[in-house]
Amino acid sequence: MGLGDAILDKFTYPVVGYHFVVYFHGLLPNPIDMAFQSVSGLSVTIETESYTEGGENRFVHEIPKGLKFSTLTLKRGLKSVPSLLTKWIEDVYEKFQFKPLDLIIILMDENHLPVQSWNVVGAYPLKFEIGELNAETPGIVIQTLELKYKYFKTIL
Repeated sequence: MGLGDAILDKFTYPVVGYHFVVYFHGLLPNPIDMAFQSVSGLSVTIETESYTEGGENRFVHEIPKGLKFSTLTLKRGLKSVPSLLTKWIEDVYEKFQFKPLDLIIILMDENHLPVQSWNVVGAYPLKFEIGELNAETPGIVIQTLELKYKYFKTIL
């Protein structure tokens, strides 16, 4: 296999999704706040409106009307160290102070080089959950953070 084949393989094989970081604009970069177990919810749906044409009864037209972006869900193991991300979340549920932030999610390859990135605009906490505490299971306690956002776009 030559260099040309190796480069072609890099661009033709599907990307793996286990090596990524999340940056929160407006919070100082902190390794504690960049590492997550999973990120889901980069999803957009085109909403449509039904339109019945007069005189044509066999079908209904579906007209694009707008976009609906999903809820972003971030999961990670509970940290015992306070962080700026935790403070941002606490300000919402303790003081009802909302400060929307932009996020950048960067998917990386095995050499820690960016493969794909997404800019998530205007995110704020919708739900914060501490996972189950169970004396019979020696598992990691999982924090789940659900964020509402305006939109996302691919930036790389």
